[in-house]
Amino acid sequence: MNHLSCIFLILFPTLVGATPQIGYAQATGYYKQDTQPTVYQPAHLLDGRESTSWCSPGADPFEETLMFGFKGVTTIDEIRIYTGNGVDDSTFQEFSRAKKLVIRAAHGAQTLSMKDQRGLQAIALRPPLTGIEFTLEILDQYPAQDPSMPVCLTDVVFYSEGKPLNGPWLTQKLKYDPNLTPLLGTWFAGPDGAADRFLSFFLDGTYRFTYEPYDPNAKGISFAGSYQALSSNLLMEIPGKGRIAVTPLQERTEPSSGSRRTLVLEGDVPEEIWQLYRDHL
Repeated sequence: MNHLSCIFLILFPTLVGATPQIGYAQATGYYKQDTQPTVYQPAHLLDGRESTSWCSPGADPFEETLMFGFKGVTTIDEIRIYTGNGVDDSTFQEFSRAKKLVIRAAHGAQTLSMKDQRGLQAIALRPPLTGIEFTLEILDQYPAQDPSMPVCLTDVVFYSEGKPLNGPWLTQKLKYDPNLTPLLGTWFAGPDGAADRFLSFFLDGTYRFTYEPYDPNAKGISFAGSYQALSSNLLMEIPGKGRIAVTPLQERTEPSSGSRRTLVLEGDVPEEIWQLYRDHL
């Protein structure tokens, strides 16, 4: 993630200071993901509503990571977090609640301590964190009476210069789409731990591709465009090719390093995009 943020600062310096737009929220996993994928999806964290939440796959949330991506370089100086499942008082107690978290950006991190109560809790980030992707991890929890219950978060609202960057106005865009929602986020291609190609799909129907070769004599590539999600395909606007039909092929694998998802775009796509992508560096 850090490498991607540095690349973006170099390739798109004019976007620094532009109005930040949230691009996606993703997670390494969530509660009932396979049986009821709409109920606890990570996009619920962006909608500013008590009636929706994200919950960890199981009682141990410490190996899970939440990822929040923006369309441009963004400086966050405050974060407001609603811990637990805030539907009502009984549901709040039924699930475990995050007690301590850490938020990370390309060049910094801050530990966040939460009170065991319903409602948004505002925390100033000192110093502010800057990047295009921020991760959130749970470090400690307030346990539910049933120790097998997952840990939940209801909302994560990012603020920059006093303005919220996500909230209820995003609700329609955050609805679960089985063909699109699993695609949202940043995908990585290249050597493990040292990706050199980055493909991001955003909530607003746009995408961004960046190739940053490690060879200093090789030329980097970057472009963006729009896409439209169909029943099983994407219509992607590709520079020099116009709108082309692409079939996203996703799989979940279980390598020795842990579970990961992979992505290949089948179709008349440029060679630099036609890669085997993974969902983390």
